Amino acid sequence: MTLTPEQIAAANKANLETLLNLTNKAFEGVEKLVELNMQVAKTAMSENVENAKRALSVRDAQQLMAMQAGMVQPLAEKIMAYSRHLYNIANETQATFATVAEAQMKANNSKLHSMVEDLTKNAPAGSEAAVQAVKQAMAAANNAYETTQKSIKQAVDLAQNNFNAVASTATKATRGRK
Repeated sequence: MTLTPEQIAAANKANLETLLNLTNKAFEGVEKLVELNMQVAKTAMSENVENAKRALSVRDAQQLMAMQAGMVQPLAEKIMAYSRHLYNIANETQATFATVAEAQMKANNSKLHSMVEDLTKNAPAGSEAAVQAVKQAMAAANNAYETTQKSIKQAVDLAQNNFNAVASTATKATRGRK
């Protein structure tokens, strides 16, 4: 099987478009991260000014301790919310990359399968066993890939469930301290 210049140019164009799309998605993730951090910084600045004003109006140590104790739960909730936002940004970006990688893998697998089929049509007599061995190796590789993908998805789902459980427990624990 010989590739024509048109096929090579088309493949290069498709690869360039895929790279451009992935780069844009990466930039979107960075933009979301910057927006989140700017929002957190602005909110923290205004809250710090407000807390400083309240601290200056405190008359005794008991009021100061009560004020500080009242800040623990909101701070913990904000940290958990920030962590959730970070996780969602990373997860969304990773999911896009994984989708593209899976599509590329399927396309390449299809091309490889077509190439093997073309080669088998032109194979010399007596090479049926070798051709069958190549087909079996490809099938085994595909099965291994699919099994790995399923395992990765299960691990990601488990990690997400654990993250949500920890976030929920931490939020409840800070509420209990109030």
